[in-house]
Amino acid sequence: MSKTINTEIIAVGTELLLGQIVNTNAQWISEQLALNGINTFYHTVVGDNLARLTAVFEQAQARSNVIIVTGGLGPTEDDLSREALQQFSNIPIIEEKHALQKIKQFYDMQAKPMTPNNKRQARVFKDSIILENKVGMAPGNIVDYKGVKWIFLPGVPREMKQILTDEVIPYLKKMNGEMILQSTVLRFIGIGESALEHKLQHIISTQQNPTIAPLAQKDGVTIRLTAKAKTAQQAQAMLQQTQSTILAEVGEYFYGINNESIEETVFTLLQKHHKRIASAESLTGGLFADKLVSLHGASTVFKGAIVCYDPAVKENVLHVPAEIIKTKGTVSEECAIALAKNIASLLHSSIGISFTGVAGPNEIEEKSVGTVFIGLYDENGYEHVEKCHFHGSRAQIRYRAVLKGYELLFNYLK
Repeated sequence: MSKTINTEIIAVGTELLLGQIVNTNAQWISEQLALNGINTFYHTVVGDNLARLTAVFEQAQARSNVIIVTGGLGPTEDDLSREALQQFSNIPIIEEKHALQKIKQFYDMQAKPMTPNNKRQARVFKDSIILENKVGMAPGNIVDYKGVKWIFLPGVPREMKQILTDEVIPYLKKMNGEMILQSTVLRFIGIGESALEHKLQHIISTQQNPTIAPLAQKDGVTIRLTAKAKTAQQAQAMLQQTQSTILAEVGEYFYGINNESIEETVFTLLQKHHKRIASAESLTGGLFADKLVSLHGASTVFKGAIVCYDPAVKENVLHVPAEIIKTKGTVSEECAIALAKNIASLLHSSIGISFTGVAGPNEIEEKSVGTVFIGLYDENGYEHVEKCHFHGSRAQIRYRAVLKGYELLFNYLK
């Protein structure tokens, strides 16, 4: 009989808190659980201290019914994961004879004496389920305390992964009734997280399955849809239906699914319309071009770029009229459109895009830091200049300008 699983993952090790190693175990375990329809509600990292470990374990016991502990099963005195549970459960800890024999055989094969503390790795809880460690020493362990399943795994990633894959996932799937979780990420640009959530509030407020989670990210806003079902086909159908409902409301801002980037979407649109583009970049310094040329096949849509940082380059290479620079300035609507038109002409591309502005730290031509003009030109006669004001550091302003440029291209080409 299946029951709802509320999983908590506890990573044990002072080295994690000190930043000496990254807690990749919790991330990987969560991914594997999600693929098999198992909810993870909490991640905790705690150091090698018995009092703090015990306090964290008691808290987990009160709020979760499956607790996965990684680390703290080794041979040294600071490996205390089992002892922390024993502090409040009083479940006896014994030496597991098969694990102990395996440890002894390892040292015999190495022709080295086994120090007494290595026996600690063979300890498990009495009357528990032993999980074989095929690539290391310490076995895993599943023990029940007052209806809560405690799963102890080694902290070494390859050992943890082997035991979780071979033993733990099948065990939990049986508990969970063979349900799976499947997710889709919808990507949006040109709308903020709060505005997107407001437009979808009537959908989000009634969400059950799939769940809907908006999230602001560096390249726009995403919505993660997660469906729980007995089969992948059922989950996919549920996701598709919810996606259609969402896009009926905010489809104009939607540009991609899952890991698809805005530059990939623009690349596809350029190919679709048989357009090639060139960029004239002042404050962005080639960042727009860098994003595009990172894609396989970029040469089919991208002609090239000129970094025109100095006003003399704008005038002498890109032929921005001296009168524009003198009267309007390099940070202006007039300069931006001249750059976009002239880069298209010089590099024989159908579309030209330009970036000129003030990244900081000081204002230029009485324009404040963050002022940016983006010019867009198409040989069919289309011309557009977008004036923007971005906040943040110099690097953030430059990056946001490039992102806005891709947004403008997306909206024009779609």
